[in-house]
Amino acid sequence: MQELPIISSVDVKADTRVKKPDWLRVKLPIGENYRHVRGLVDTHKLHTICESGNCPNMGECWGEGTATFMILGNICTRSCGFCAVATGRPEPVDWDEPQRVAEAIHLMKVKHAVLTSVDRDELKDGGSIIWANTIKAVRALNPETTLETLIPDFRGDWDNLQRIIDVAPEVVSHNLETVERLTKKVRIQAKYHRSLEALRRLKDGGMRTKSGIMLGLGEEKHEVLQSLQDLADNGIDVVTLGQYLQPTQKHLPVVRFVHPDEFAEYREGGYNMGIDYVESGPLVRSSYHSERHVIKGEGRRKWEESKMTV
Repeated sequence: MQELPIISSVDVKADTRVKKPDWLRVKLPIGENYRHVRGLVDTHKLHTICESGNCPNMGECWGEGTATFMILGNICTRSCGFCAVATGRPEPVDWDEPQRVAEAIHLMKVKHAVLTSVDRDELKDGGSIIWANTIKAVRALNPETTLETLIPDFRGDWDNLQRIIDVAPEVVSHNLETVERLTKKVRIQAKYHRSLEALRRLKDGGMRTKSGIMLGLGEEKHEVLQSLQDLADNGIDVVTLGQYLQPTQKHLPVVRFVHPDEFAEYREGGYNMGIDYVESGPLVRSSYHSERHVIKGEGRRKWEESKMTV
């Protein structure tokens, strides 16, 4: 599963080593657009990762016409230490799923959709055929909707990755999740440099690329900056940095809550390294403001304007 769990139903204060700070308070979702989408989701029993992840930005994103959908089931073949998605033997592939996702996006009038999935390492194609079929189905029924795909690494099978490149979503994202030193602990079956290679191959294939990093797992500041540099060196266009929150007490604990000022430092650092769009803050998640990440130069333009007004 690539999209990190957002805010758990378990109180983060259950992590006795650190106390949740005031800057992590979440505003309740409001607004007519949010209420409209909320009603559609409840009435038609639609599934979004926004809702199942209890995302703190759900109201804002739904109000902007953005939603995130998870495909290929809800059982993952990997057991990442940060993710609340169940690990085990997944159900057989549902070949009708692409059309249902496309219809849900149409019904919700989604302007920008983010697609993510569990890892399906037991499949020869890694789920890449369903991925490609879903993108094509969404486009056929929703030609005005832009797409971001938050994909697995397909275990380094680059033929499977090529299926994503061939259908060319507006943004293709694959998360590093953490710094190199912590990768084996946080992403047990993943490899730091394999993820970087996947991003490089996507970029070489003409994709607008994106990645995300969680903070608060025990990383050092210089390691975060090195990861940002590694991403910049591999041509990454968009990076998100947000605070890790422990989904249950069985998952990795929060080592520290990173202050917003430190997130601001990483934002500056990423832009200075040449990254086109850097989204950095405690409540930032992979799909936060993703509708803006489609637009080349948008983040850098706003960053440069903000520096001129200081």
